[in-house]
Amino acid sequence: MKRRGSPVSPSKKPRSRGLLHSLFCCLCHKESEPPRLKNNAPLLVEENGTLSKVPAKPLLPRMKSNDAGKICVVIDLDETLVHSSFKPVNNADFIIPVEIDGTVHQVYVLKRPHVDEFLKRMGELFECVLFTASLSKYADPVSDLLDKWGAFRSRLFRESCVFHKGNYVKDLSRLGRDLNKVIIIDNSPASYIFHPDNAVPVASWFDDMSDTELLDLIPFFERLSKVDNIYDFLTQQRTSS
Repeated sequence: MKRRGSPVSPSKKPRSRGLLHSLFCCLCHKESEPPRLKNNAPLLVEENGTLSKVPAKPLLPRMKSNDAGKICVVIDLDETLVHSSFKPVNNADFIIPVEIDGTVHQVYVLKRPHVDEFLKRMGELFECVLFTASLSKYADPVSDLLDKWGAFRSRLFRESCVFHKGNYVKDLSRLGRDLNKVIIIDNSPASYIFHPDNAVPVASWFDDMSDTELLDLIPFFERLSKVDNIYDFLTQQRTSS
């Protein structure tokens, strides 16, 4: 959805393309170079690209007592956990009716292989937060059907992103969590350009039913759940890979 501009193959019709851009998360043009910012600097980027000096209210509520001490894992939706399309798909896992400009459209959603096992285990190990640049009227009902175990303690949508150089960016410094204990899982580097050291990249997924990336990540996150500082762990993993 992000590297190709939307969660579906863009239609040649301008009207359909407009629907994609209005509903799903999309990178508008190109991935930008990350700004030179301190990892712990509160940040709010305005539409004109300037940085606001007014600290933003934390995006997340206070951590629940049963999550105390856990790492907060921010998980993307489209092309990370699912792939969605306006085009009818015979093997769709969900069909979501979404109203756009007074017309109801059917959105066909495919679940990435092993997403069930992945979310169940992640919810046991971490404070999981869904963070998508898609609109809530699409992403919220998808999450209702996808997350059977209540893995997502909170859900954040496009309005919680900052718009920076044509991209919807997920500014982790606005969550209200210690960045030493925050991870983001996302298929688009532009989504985490403010905090690349906190990222666990995943390959974009569209329809390959033999994909095992989420399943393969479970042992990695089981080890990660036990560390005190995520930066040391991720640096070690990057240098050894």
